[in-house]
Amino acid sequence: MITKIENLTTNELEEILTIWLAANQEAHPFIPSAYWQDHFAEVKEALPLAELYVHRDKDKITGFVGISETYIAGIFVQHDYRNQGIGQKLLNESKNAHSTLTLSVYAKNQPAYNFYLKHDFQLVNEQLDDTTGELEYQLIWEK
Repeated sequence: MITKIENLTTNELEEILTIWLAANQEAHPFIPSAYWQDHFAEVKEALPLAELYVHRDKDKITGFVGISETYIAGIFVQHDYRNQGIGQKLLNESKNAHSTLTLSVYAKNQPAYNFYLKHDFQLVNEQLDDTTGELEYQLIWEK
């Protein structure tokens, strides 16, 4: 079930942060794990300000999408729940709430890049990420 979180509880924040860290480390083996840990505190501060949609299995958060205005900061799904359509459900909920969405995805993260292309996102730019030195693609989706 997908729901929007209006007032993030401490428990929910901890669940989401755990998913965020593990998913980033797994999806980006080309970036040192320390990079994600170094950004943990920054993300912890930013999450309560984001528009958040979560997928739950009973009372457990299994995935989420974070959006800032129209920018998808990421779709993250817990390892054991991947390949079950949760990412697609989270993306569909985001599309229902917005007429335009943008995001960046690392070129080396081909599964994510292909996922967004499959869901009607268009490549609009390529650039090097200043902090990682990795090539990233900027994508856009419009209703």
